[in-house]
Amino acid sequence: MVDEALSAGAVARRLGVAVTTLRTWHQRYGLGPSEHVPGHHRRYTPTDLARLEIMRRLTAEGVSPAEAARWARQAPAPMPNGTGAVAPARIHPTGRDGGGSIPVGRAGPAARGLARAAMRLDAAVISETIAHALAAGGVVATWEGLLRPVLAGIGERHAATAGLIEVEHLMSRCVSEALAAASRANVPTGPARILLSCADEEQHTLPLEALAAALAEAGVSYRMLGARVPVAALVEAVNRTGPAAVVLWSHTRATADPTQLSALLAAPRRPLLVLAAGPGWRADTLPAGVVRPVDLAEAVSLSAAVRDSLDQSRRD
Repeated sequence: MVDEALSAGAVARRLGVAVTTLRTWHQRYGLGPSEHVPGHHRRYTPTDLARLEIMRRLTAEGVSPAEAARWARQAPAPMPNGTGAVAPARIHPTGRDGGGSIPVGRAGPAARGLARAAMRLDAAVISETIAHALAAGGVVATWEGLLRPVLAGIGERHAATAGLIEVEHLMSRCVSEALAAASRANVPTGPARILLSCADEEQHTLPLEALAAALAEAGVSYRMLGARVPVAALVEAVNRTGPAAVVLWSHTRATADPTQLSALLAAPRRPLLVLAAGPGWRADTLPAGVVRPVDLAEAVSLSAAVRDSLDQSRRD
């Protein structure tokens, strides 16, 4: 049982609630950790977690905390082999099952907790969860394992229902603020060798913001042009700054015009590397010499490598 027990922070991330909320539920309603190891803080067992999941679900649906706690305390313990009584997470005083959720695929419990917080429009918990992940695992791991699955799940639900616009807007703002804070915390020194830009009419900037934060974390200076950059303005920026690499992001096929890439390759101060990033680009339409990174980590690695190559050639 000790190996399965969880800290308050781990439980909070799984449920998508604040640690202070867990403390309140413990103090007011007796839904606290029951596993005790001498010399250590008490830990939450699987039974504790199952009851807290009921508490979270019912309160999110408008049931009073006192009533939700009564139902949570009455819930049967989960069976070790998955058989037996009805799973406690499905118990509901009105006979309902809890409502919709954001699909996150095979992402871990932290992503599920973040998705729950997003559905509740709980900006404080969203921001706290992202900040903890960034501090613990860095930008790339947080983007790939936490943020991207939840953002993709919101997009999937919106495509199916035309809903969750308010969820997407709040989540995007929280993610953008967290990535900006991570960038400010790791301001690289030296000249900016990497130019980041969205394609013409492309408005999805979060992946580019994630790349900016990851580059800063890796000590690579960059310039960010942001959304909807016309090709003429992009070429002008290249000619004025002479970057070692340009990353052009396209989220959809509608904004992935290969002539934008060709214009970069024909610029008087052509960069050493042009990266076509994002799902909008089709590999079979890319001009020769353009690289399409498979993920955020590869984009960071390629950018850092070409920066180092340019710096070395200038020293020589």
